[in-house]
Amino acid sequence: MMNGYIDDKAALLARLARIEGQVRGLARMVEGDKYCIDVLTQVSATTRALQAVALELLDDHLKHCVVEAAAQGGELAQEKVREATAAITRLVRS
Repeated sequence: MMNGYIDDKAALLARLARIEGQVRGLARMVEGDKYCIDVLTQVSATTRALQAVALELLDDHLKHCVVEAAAQGGELAQEKVREATAAITRLVRS
């Protein structure tokens, strides 16, 4: 079974690279003694960017992995639904 994000892998990696740049920028802000509210604003933007990636991955998982497993039925389908539920729970708690 292939990952659901395989068709968008390049775009996903590009988004993660931008987020990595945002995190490096945060470190530079702290090193440069920037105003705490400005740093917090950037932390919030970085957090939202990561959440957007997580939601995209979850959407891909549901559309690909869960749907494929549901078509097969049985224990695999139940396992994929449990995985998705656990992932959603982690996202909501974060």
